Amino acid sequence: MAVRIRHTGRYREIAMALMRHGFGYMVEELGLFQMLSLPRRRLKHEQTETKTLGERIRLVLEDLGPTFVKLGQLASTRSDLLPDTVIRELVKLQDQVPPFPAKAARSILEEELEAPVDEVFARFDDVPVAAASIGQVHLGKLKSGEAVAVKIQRPGALQTITRDLAILRDLSQIAEKRWEWARRYQLTKIVEEFSKSLLAEMDYSREGRNTEKIALQFQDDPYIFIPRIFWQYSSSRVMTMEYVEGITLSQPEQLEPSGFDPKLIAKRFVNAMLHQIFMEGFFHADPHPGNLILRKDGSLAFLDFGMVGRLSSDMKDHLSELIIALMRKNTDSMVRAILHLGLLPEDNDLDALRRDLDTLRDEYYDMPFSEIGIGKALSDLFGVAQRHAIMMPPDLTLLGKALLTMEGVIQKLDPELSIIDMAEPFGKKLIKDRFSPRRIRGKLLGSAAGLAEALLDMPSQARHLSALFSKGKLKVEISMPEMESLMRKLDQISNRLSFSIVLLAFSIIMVGLIIGSSMNRQSSILWHFPVIGIGLGVAFLLVVWLLYAIFKSGKF
Repeated sequence: MAVRIRHTGRYREIAMALMRHGFGYMVEELGLFQMLSLPRRRLKHEQTETKTLGERIRLVLEDLGPTFVKLGQLASTRSDLLPDTVIRELVKLQDQVPPFPAKAARSILEEELEAPVDEVFARFDDVPVAAASIGQVHLGKLKSGEAVAVKIQRPGALQTITRDLAILRDLSQIAEKRWEWARRYQLTKIVEEFSKSLLAEMDYSREGRNTEKIALQFQDDPYIFIPRIFWQYSSSRVMTMEYVEGITLSQPEQLEPSGFDPKLIAKRFVNAMLHQIFMEGFFHADPHPGNLILRKDGSLAFLDFGMVGRLSSDMKDHLSELIIALMRKNTDSMVRAILHLGLLPEDNDLDALRRDLDTLRDEYYDMPFSEIGIGKALSDLFGVAQRHAIMMPPDLTLLGKALLTMEGVIQKLDPELSIIDMAEPFGKKLIKDRFSPRRIRGKLLGSAAGLAEALLDMPSQARHLSALFSKGKLKVEISMPEMESLMRKLDQISNRLSFSIVLLAFSIIMVGLIIGSSMNRQSSILWHFPVIGIGLGVAFLLVVWLLYAIFKSGKF
């Protein structure tokens, strides 16, 4: 509630943007009318009949500014959560805004570096070469003579993004209380994941560490170049790195006139990406053409490591299982791999999942192995996972996005290049490493250590269990799929027994009354009344009432 009171104006902006693009029903169901005292007549919005759902979502995000644009770009990597029509619109989001003044840039530099700009730089260009929602890049030259690119965070960007993320957390919690789909997809958890990614991107120190980690992967490769970070002139809000000059791959038409072979560059690029993914498990998650520069010496430079992905050894193993299963058209293996990789809802229909995977398998059935796009295949598989509410790890969906981006770059450089063919030796090495004696020995030792730790911890766990039991705090929860059916059967049996007992008692009473009336010759006031008739009537009414109750319950 404190967040709502403190940022009422921003809540109002969000509500108005939603209504403007046809999401007024969401504003109403989220309770923002009452919260912000919005007039219901404002529920009328622009004509949206000609716009798709994806277009309207994109327009809302663009209206709401940098935080929402960045979140939309991150969401575009989650093909396991969103349909293709929405993903296609989210990738159109442009992170380009007017630059902030040079005076502000110099002020931030001096504050972060604790020195006047002229003492650090021999030259500092006031006009930025690129500007985005989080920061902008200026060129310069250090006193020591190195040409550098200086990334400076936009003033107030962290405060703005922190505020918007707090509002998004609040709205996601409201949504989970009101909508079943929001609970099923754990919307609050997704917002938290996006928040972590976005806040990590705000920390330029982390980006610098990512850059150096990737640089170590290619320290012996003359064809891949990673720029150097000048840490003495960097901080969480400023990053000074080596300036890279050359041709960006967003201008492939300039390669051949400059004497470069696009096909060779394509192979080096794919080889570098596959090495990061399958061998290192740490990869550039946004290798779009603007982040790739071909230098004069023919080496390919990677830039901007704000978004990276990580794959554990187990994830790499299951990923290779998934790709192999798809290539072999083996549905059962695909199901096993997806279940290993993702979080399966309790009520998931495995038969329906198999049917969808069979359909996907048939799409690739007659396609030559070399023509299958690995990024497209993964994206299709994540689409199936999304339909069945299977939560895939964020790093895995980042991988799918990176591979799709890579395939887009390759299409412009060498459309005939088969990424699958290039991935084959990496896959073989991955399988060889998985079943190597060293890896098996390590897993066995790890399992043995875990088992030994569990055995040693058993006495303390037993004491804890005993203490809970003695205090009456031990709760036992049993879940049985057939419990409802079993309880229904028990109800039927108990009702039939009750019915039988009542009928038996009725018979005994009536027989006793008949025999008593015929054998007793003494005069009694009791026999002046029609006892048998009255008893029969009362018993009959009881039986009718019992039968009505049992039949009404439907459990006879």
